[in-house]
Amino acid sequence: YGETALKNKRLIYLLIFCGLLVTEIVIALFVNDAFVRPYVGDMLVTLLLCCLCRVILPDKVRLLPVYVFVFAACVEIGQYFDLVALLGLTDNKIISIALGRTFSWMDLVCYAVGCVAAYFLDRLIQKT
Repeated sequence: YGETALKNKRLIYLLIFCGLLVTEIVIALFVNDAFVRPYVGDMLVTLLLCCLCRVILPDKVRLLPVYVFVFAACVEIGQYFDLVALLGLTDNKIISIALGRTFSWMDLVCYAVGCVAAYFLDRLIQKT
């Protein structure tokens, strides 16, 4: 790819990332339901991470959605073992929010759906 094409890809991913970040913030602040916040939010977070990585590495990492899923699954497994408590960081609100404290199999499904969406987004952007 030429330098202009890479800049355009980075810009596309950056715009999508910003849109997803705003969406995640709105969900976190204003949505308190049984579907959008727990499921759509979890699905969008892996898509958000993939877009952020693509801003930095638009073409370099072919299996990026797989790596993001593995990362998200590791975080979820950390929740299963209550990593925050094991590290003695339960009083640290930021760490507790970032790493989470509750394990859910459905979170893994949501992360997978987000990564599949990222894969198809990558394919769509590669074609343009």
